[in-house]
Amino acid sequence: MTLLRTQLGTTLRGHRLRQRRTLRDVSGAARVSLGYLSEVERGQKEASSELLASICDALDLELADLLAEVSVGLRDGNGRVRSLVPAADVADTPAAAEAAASGADDQPAAEPALALVGASTRPPARPGEAVSLAA
Repeated sequence: MTLLRTQLGTTLRGHRLRQRRTLRDVSGAARVSLGYLSEVERGQKEASSELLASICDALDLELADLLAEVSVGLRDGNGRVRSLVPAADVADTPAAAEAAASGADDQPAAEPALALVGASTRPPARPGEAVSLAA
């Protein structure tokens, strides 16, 4: 099971290390404590959107690019979304039983819960057409 906060932390740490920067350097630039940044990188703390934006600014990284990279990292080798729920919790659901009975293992995974602006599979709205931001 891969948690979103774990993938976010791993991705942030990768960018920091590729820039050959220390936790102290990035924490100072992002105005976050060194210990908290370390916990975010290790996936032990959930980072708010404001904190992520600050860390991204410190790393000279666009937040949307970080989220896109995290989204790719959450997919398995077959391009399917990895489960963010423990398998034991999913296996006992009626939907899981129905999928197993119908042989739905070959079906592509559902759309990811994390959607990025501009990454929609829906056709773009026509001029003058209302756009819904609801999921």
